[in-house]
Amino acid sequence: MDASELKMRIMKEIDTLESSKLEKVYGYVQNIIHGDKDLKEWEILSTAQKKGIREAITELDEGGGAVHEKVISKYRKKHSDA
Repeated sequence: MDASELKMRIMKEIDTLESSKLEKVYGYVQNIIHGDKDLKEWEILSTAQKKGIREAITELDEGGGAVHEKVISKYRKKHSDA
């Protein structure tokens, strides 16, 4: 199968996806397109920066972190009272 046939098959599959799956596919495509760039950016980070990112990922994986809307609400309230 040549590139144009493959593109058509991919487009047909994508065309039938529900919205949530379509967003995931878009994310996968972006990761493939920008993967090399991301790796290069990772390599220029300091050891401390890499460590901080790894710790943050672990914290999120373990249920840490906060819901975006709650954080925004908290700070909007805090700064509107100032």
